[in-house]
Amino acid sequence: MAEILPLKAWRYSHLLDQNIEQLTSPLFDVVSAKQREALYQNPYNSIHLSVPRGAQPADEAAYLLEQWKQKGVLQQDPLPGIYVYYQYFKLAGNDREYCRKGFICHIKAYDWSERVLLRHENTIPSAVNDRIDLLAKTELNSSATHGLYTDPDFSLEQYMDESIKSPIYETEDYQGVRDVLAVIQDHEVIQKFVDVLREKQVLLADGHHRYEGSLEYRKHMMAQNPSHTGFEAYNYHLMYLTNTESDDLRILPTHRVLQQIDLSDEEFLQRLSEYFIITPKEDPVELNEVIVGKQWAFGLYLSGNAYKLRLKPEMHHLIDWQVPQEVKDLDLTVMHYFIFQRVLGIDPEVQRNYSSLSYERNFTTCIRQVDTGASRLALITNEVSMEQVKRVCYSGAIMPQKSTFFYPKVICGFLFSSIKEDEFISAPAACL
Repeated sequence: MAEILPLKAWRYSHLLDQNIEQLTSPLFDVVSAKQREALYQNPYNSIHLSVPRGAQPADEAAYLLEQWKQKGVLQQDPLPGIYVYYQYFKLAGNDREYCRKGFICHIKAYDWSERVLLRHENTIPSAVNDRIDLLAKTELNSSATHGLYTDPDFSLEQYMDESIKSPIYETEDYQGVRDVLAVIQDHEVIQKFVDVLREKQVLLADGHHRYEGSLEYRKHMMAQNPSHTGFEAYNYHLMYLTNTESDDLRILPTHRVLQQIDLSDEEFLQRLSEYFIITPKEDPVELNEVIVGKQWAFGLYLSGNAYKLRLKPEMHHLIDWQVPQEVKDLDLTVMHYFIFQRVLGIDPEVQRNYSSLSYERNFTTCIRQVDTGASRLALITNEVSMEQVKRVCYSGAIMPQKSTFFYPKVICGFLFSSIKEDEFISAPAACL
């Protein structure tokens, strides 16, 4: 099944990493414009490699990377390792401290058809193209994607717990999360990680665009290399792996916000009433509470008015998309089919790049966007469960785009991984 390898990570020089919190940054797809501008002010912040600026951003990142290597801003660890990464966090309204435990390694960039690495949602094509260009120019993974493996015995946890007692970094990030990084360089212990994953399929939790970028780059390089062996550096991708069986693995909802629709409020509500039971609500603050635990229920905030929507059960069979039942039963499938396709007339393929549609994780921000007139309406949804993600992945199907928000996000800047041949640890070398 999944082939993983240790890596010799590139990390900031010890002269800089004493202030590691000033060098880390959010992932490219969650960093806001305001955050970016603030981070760009630090000439050594990781944002310059993950979300580069300039007319030719990928070229700018490649040039800067070489400068950092030559000047010793970044230095490569002398020994290969598995990098243990723990994130300690709390959720709003809950005093419990969670700890998401995982490790960072290289993993082969498997084609979806190989059924070793399984995806669960659609991607947005333009974002994939940006990642391919950046990877091709820099030959660097600036951040790890997030993958999931299933191990009910938690057989690797003892080694991770021991390693994390001697951290390389420990800091608090922009999410208020305490991030801790350590490394395992013992060959026998590393082999245990390799052996456990060799028996597993991996579900891609977060980073579909970056993974597809690696996958397309691998295909491109294979086509150019008549002597392709499968051991070349371009075959691999940087991934953070966590156990699906952990109770500390949290998925938060991703709401939908529409800037405009071609219907009056009255027409929109009238069309919705064909499929949904509509219940007006006095206070929009209630919207994320009145739908909790209710299947096919949504909050609607439209031009300053709040409503609870719940699909009429007899309507569910109308979904005619050619997808498995596991996908048809999802709340977001119901939303995208009945609201976006049937009510608003937006074709499923068009939905993927629909310019008036945005995705928002923060409930308060959804309400504020409508109140300020920046958006016409917000659709509030429930979170997707880990069991639903697993069922969809194993069915071979995918969810609508932006279905899940695994929290917290991995941060960028703790380490970078090179896929240049002379900076990479190949499978044969790793097994010596």
